[in-house]
Amino acid sequence: MRSYLTFAVRHRRFLGFGFTLLFFSSFGQTFFLSLFSAEIRGAFGLSHGSFGSLYSLATLASGLTMLWLGRQIDRHELPRFTLGVCAGLVAAAFLMAWTPTVPLLVVALFTMRLTGQGLMGHTSSTSMARYFEAGRGKAISIATLGLPAGEATLPPIAVAVSAAIGWRTTWVVFALAIAVVLVPLVSWLLRGHSERHLALQRGQAVDAAPAVPGQERVEPRRFHWTQRQVVGDARFWLVVPSITASAFLMTGFFFHQVHLVETKGWSLQWYSLCFSAFAATQVGSGLVAGPLVDRFGAPRLLPFYLVPLALAFLVLASLSHPATALGYLLLAGLSAGSSATVGSALWAEAYGTVHLGAIRAMVSAMFVLSTAASPVLMGQLIDAGVTMDALARLGALYLVVAAGVGSLAFRGNVQRAP
Repeated sequence: MRSYLTFAVRHRRFLGFGFTLLFFSSFGQTFFLSLFSAEIRGAFGLSHGSFGSLYSLATLASGLTMLWLGRQIDRHELPRFTLGVCAGLVAAAFLMAWTPTVPLLVVALFTMRLTGQGLMGHTSSTSMARYFEAGRGKAISIATLGLPAGEATLPPIAVAVSAAIGWRTTWVVFALAIAVVLVPLVSWLLRGHSERHLALQRGQAVDAAPAVPGQERVEPRRFHWTQRQVVGDARFWLVVPSITASAFLMTGFFFHQVHLVETKGWSLQWYSLCFSAFAATQVGSGLVAGPLVDRFGAPRLLPFYLVPLALAFLVLASLSHPATALGYLLLAGLSAGSSATVGSALWAEAYGTVHLGAIRAMVSAMFVLSTAASPVLMGQLIDAGVTMDALARLGALYLVVAAGVGSLAFRGNVQRAP
């Protein structure tokens, strides 16, 4: 704990930057947007399946856009790139409040998913993994606390404010809050970043320098893979199912959480409060995962972090007492916290940092594509009469298979030449 505190104090401003972006990414996350699903479906006359299809279409489009837009973080100064993302999130929130038709609803959802879930999280995770070599695991785990902080605080606020002033006016309030708080805060947190970036460039130049015959290198050479080289690496494709499994399944269940609450006989207020438990275990597992990543490396932890989520789905499928919601979200939070740390560190450890933005953009697009598939798939299955308990059992089975395949990926020398 002392090492955590020392590390956090020493790098407090840049870690605060990563934390802040992930906190505000909550506005574009499924757990938050789905809180308004009943009002949106009512306003536009949509069924579970049709709204899930529109949401998936918007998410799919944002994922494809991430393939190009996400890699721009490698080419532009971090402060300028980040402020552009913040401006996009403000515009998306205003559009959510104003949209009068279904086509514009899709545009609003696309913009919110791209800037919130996509680029906010991408910017935070890429920055933490890129600018921290020693202590990368701790840096990612500390910054990742921003998302559970949002999960713990924003759903109850959103439910209460929406009940008082309506869902559209609520989005106006959120847009103003993002503009007034986030933009100046990010500018302040990134003061002095140019010195950090120059230090990174010096280290990458050493890695790229050819070895001198007869002279030992001061440090072991790191190889920096391009996006194209990563695509050609079989290990990457072995690990993709386990890396995206949590996002795919949790997005589907979070998107249809209102339906889950109704079928289980719970209240939405109680379920939203249980997100505090989800956030608490997410924080705890993330903080534990950070030092483990620094000590053992992210690849060694791959087979284990999905186990709690599989247990969470088994609990959900077996019980209906209101306390089940608490147990389900507690276990799910264990996987959510560790997956964020393990997944973000993995790409830097295995493939280097020079092209990390492009590599993570591709991975982020896969995350977004997986989150695009699950709402429409689950929505269609729900409309066809498949129960949430049956979907939870299928989710547990998928997690076991994905973890097994992922464990085969990184064995032996993790950081090798392309």
